[in-house]
Amino acid sequence: MTLDLPLVARGKVREVYDASTPAAPDRLLLVASDRISAYDVVLPTPIPDKGRVLTALSVWWFDQLAPVLAAHGASSHLISATDVPAEVTGRAMLVRRLAMEPVECVARGYLSGSGTVEYERSGAIRDVVLPEGLVEGSRLPAPVFTPSTKAEAGQHDEPITFDQVVGLVGAPRAEALRELTLALYRAAAAIAADAGLILADTKFEFGRLPGGGLVLGDEVLTPDSSRFWPAATWSPGTAQPSYDKQYVRDWLTRSGWDRKSPPPELPDDVVAATRERYVTAYEQLTGRRFT
Repeated sequence: MTLDLPLVARGKVREVYDASTPAAPDRLLLVASDRISAYDVVLPTPIPDKGRVLTALSVWWFDQLAPVLAAHGASSHLISATDVPAEVTGRAMLVRRLAMEPVECVARGYLSGSGTVEYERSGAIRDVVLPEGLVEGSRLPAPVFTPSTKAEAGQHDEPITFDQVVGLVGAPRAEALRELTLALYRAAAAIAADAGLILADTKFEFGRLPGGGLVLGDEVLTPDSSRFWPAATWSPGTAQPSYDKQYVRDWLTRSGWDRKSPPPELPDDVVAATRERYVTAYEQLTGRRFT
């Protein structure tokens, strides 16, 4: 796919184009592809409709979270998901260009993934000490803010403490990032619970406009950036069934891939099952049929 717009950046999943005009400067077009990544590597096999699911779900969440953002003097970067070039309809968002914060803002309400590894090693995640006796899938006493660096392309995000966030952006902005991250997580977790899903953890990215407050950017609360578990089968002590790309990670682990050589093609059944998980997350959260 090529667009008659200047390409600004190409990420693991998205292309970013300069969509500015003289009348509307500082606009970008975010186009979500069907590419899927795991362990910081783009896999060779796309997941059909993945880009459309990511876009539709992000747009829905931006609308759901608008009151929370407004209550914190913040907003989202979304301008329109319809005023986009015809060839990318359904998988693109017109957004405001932001000066992005150099921090991945992660919120966790449950113990899972790398959080479990950290907890088992130290009894804490980053600098947040947790009670003894927690296991994979345990609900945390309260949601926690566990940030990481925002790595350059080809590099890995690294866990950082809140004090390190303060060192990067200053104390007032660090406090604002933590407060807004946890407020958005709590609101989203309540919405997910009403839909029969557990939002175990998620990642937010924020930026700023000149002279403005925090702006929620990138994608939001999709299966690419979040862990969604069916509430009906939640059972702490083991890995949870999930509506996200953990299914692909698990298959890659079983395949024997060493994470150094080029990744293998995904089998048709893994592709189909992954697509189904993304679509199910969208349909269950929004109550809308994906077409």
